[in-house]
Amino acid sequence: MEKLLIEGGHELNGTVRVSGAKNSAVALLPATILAESEVTIEGLPDISDIQILKELLEDIGGTVSQTGEDLTIDSTNMIDMPLPNGKVKKLRASYYFMGAMLGRFKKAVIGLPGGCNLGPRPIDQHIKGFEALGAKVTNEQGAVYLRADELVGAKIYLDVVSVGATINIMLAAVRAKGKTIIENAAKEPEIIDVATLLNSMGANIKGVGTDVIRIEGTDDLKGCKHTIIPDRIEAGTYTIMAAAKGGEVIIDNVIPTHLESLTAKLREMGVEIEAEDERLIVRGNRPFNSCDIKTLVYPGFPTDLQQPLTTLLTQAEGTSVVTDTIYSARFKHIDELRRMNATIKIEGSSAIITGPSQLEGAKVKASDLRAGAALVAAGLLADGITEIVGLEHIERGYHDITKKLTDLGAVVWKEAMTEEDQKFYQNI
Repeated sequence: MEKLLIEGGHELNGTVRVSGAKNSAVALLPATILAESEVTIEGLPDISDIQILKELLEDIGGTVSQTGEDLTIDSTNMIDMPLPNGKVKKLRASYYFMGAMLGRFKKAVIGLPGGCNLGPRPIDQHIKGFEALGAKVTNEQGAVYLRADELVGAKIYLDVVSVGATINIMLAAVRAKGKTIIENAAKEPEIIDVATLLNSMGANIKGVGTDVIRIEGTDDLKGCKHTIIPDRIEAGTYTIMAAAKGGEVIIDNVIPTHLESLTAKLREMGVEIEAEDERLIVRGNRPFNSCDIKTLVYPGFPTDLQQPLTTLLTQAEGTSVVTDTIYSARFKHIDELRRMNATIKIEGSSAIITGPSQLEGAKVKASDLRAGAALVAAGLLADGITEIVGLEHIERGYHDITKKLTDLGAVVWKEAMTEEDQKFYQNI
């Protein structure tokens, strides 16, 4: 196992190129099951989640070849093989195999998904949608069994706006008979990306990006080529890091409209940001103003950027309040920031941050992907050296983060963990 070390205090300058969107990729790859021929996805991020999904596609009979950032999946010989445990436990997005396999084979057996531990994130809305389409869904020995004689279009109202449920129902419905209407659908750019792929494959999906999606089912979907959108969360994370320690940093391969909720808040804090066609130019200005953040479904402020922004708010003058309305357990980074001399307290689903605080290098532990990003940002700001373990969480969502930061002027490197390290981190 490795740990990440960061020597804080170095100014960031230069250009960082954003990779393809993780949250799109983990749905796009299962979606290829629905086309009974070759699909090529271009611009995929080189992260561990993609490798797990690639192996899962191969496990059910897919032929997968990779050229750089492009993956070609031939699903011709795929079978409805059960995936009750093993790799599906490693990432939450494995639940997209439910919708895709149900759509193609009318049955699936998928283990309950894993991924970051962010508290209860039920899949009841997914199941509600599958049942409305005519599937029988049971939970047997820790796996979800889905069976249908046929899938028939239906009107489905989501009780909670859910990206996962919206995509999963869409995957199942594109090969159902008749029309499906998803009401109170999520609007995230990643959903539009998946629908674009499905429509290129021959699906008939309209209304994506609004709260009502209409799908006319079709029997046959064909192969195609599709280029993934840029990762707005990776882009937002580097934008926050550039604000924290930047001279002038260019965030390249960005769709600026996807980041408007973040850039508006950063400008409120006093950060100078220029938006161009496919890039942002960020200049960190101090002192920062305090501000309040509330996470909301898109186009509101994304929960995935709440943790990195919390780090930046430790540098703001006065008191800031961050409220997470999406995942109440998404404050596991707070104890680690306190270990680094941040002044933060938790009240219910809010973090109250008093600043500015001079962060100090410390030994800290990433409990999940975005908590890890928050700690990397803290390490860039801190006096001295910060050691971060739980690197496997960070690498689930940030391709080559060490090199990207080094190229900007940060002093970041990896080292193997010693036995002494492992004993220390077991106790924190």
